[in-house]
Amino acid sequence: MNKIAQRFLIFILGVPAIVALVLLLPHHNHLAFNIAIVIFSAVGAVEFSAMMAQRNLKIRKAEAAALGALLPAAMAAVAVVVSDGPSDGLYGLHFFVLLGMALPVAMTAGAGWLLLSRVFSSGEKLDGFAGKVAAGLSALLYPGVFMAWLVGMTVFPDSGVAIITFLLMVFGGDSLAWATGMLFGKRNRGVVPASPNKSVAGFVGGALGPVIVAVGAVFILPDVFVSDIPIVAAVVMGLLTGVAAILGDLAESALKRSSSVKDSGSFIMGRGGVLDSIDSVALAAPVFYICFSLFFV
Repeated sequence: MNKIAQRFLIFILGVPAIVALVLLLPHHNHLAFNIAIVIFSAVGAVEFSAMMAQRNLKIRKAEAAALGALLPAAMAAVAVVVSDGPSDGLYGLHFFVLLGMALPVAMTAGAGWLLLSRVFSSGEKLDGFAGKVAAGLSALLYPGVFMAWLVGMTVFPDSGVAIITFLLMVFGGDSLAWATGMLFGKRNRGVVPASPNKSVAGFVGGALGPVIVAVGAVFILPDVFVSDIPIVAAVVMGLLTGVAAILGDLAESALKRSSSVKDSGSFIMGRGGVLDSIDSVALAAPVFYICFSLFFV
């Protein structure tokens, strides 16, 4: 089975699985979905740590996994607590108050562990200490700090619709980028050195795909996407989310190129590693979250 067929198979199987996970298991602010995010963040952090090891910045896989899961897990815990709390207009306020405490505590715990775990070591164990701290802080932040925003979407009033819309925007942009790049991108590739196979036509498709999905969502679900200027809001949200998704893909390409690896891993058939699949989602999540909060909540 060639790579295109493998990617198509993963798409056909993966999208319904994600939709079912979000819509059929909304309990406790989508706890099952949040657990999946924590797992993906942990695996992504392990893959990222493996890339950093190519530059002699090494950390144990178990530590990388724990650090990568820390921030999404903290936000998921806050979401569960809020889901069992008051159901009035203070719902969002409770979330942000708890979040303002949980994330700094989680980041402090992770950074504190890295700084103190080798304090009483000596000799050879201290030789790579600075590199270990640098690698650990990186694993703490990427992709976890970005994926935590996806967990944050579970507190929206129509959280299931918001999450599915966001994922369709990113996946739709990725699919349209691939299609426009294949059809119209043969003569306009190589504009970004970190990813020379990407084309201008592909970038345009990747930016327009989320706009189409967002505008379609406004027409199909006007009761959810309520705004004084819904179409304009949808276009702005789609365009910004699409650009962020493209930049997320390019950023991971730059990381791989600097580490001299083709794929971040081999976890997902036809796509490579977890980071290869969530790079766009991770960078686009905070952009969508902010736009949706400003325009439609």
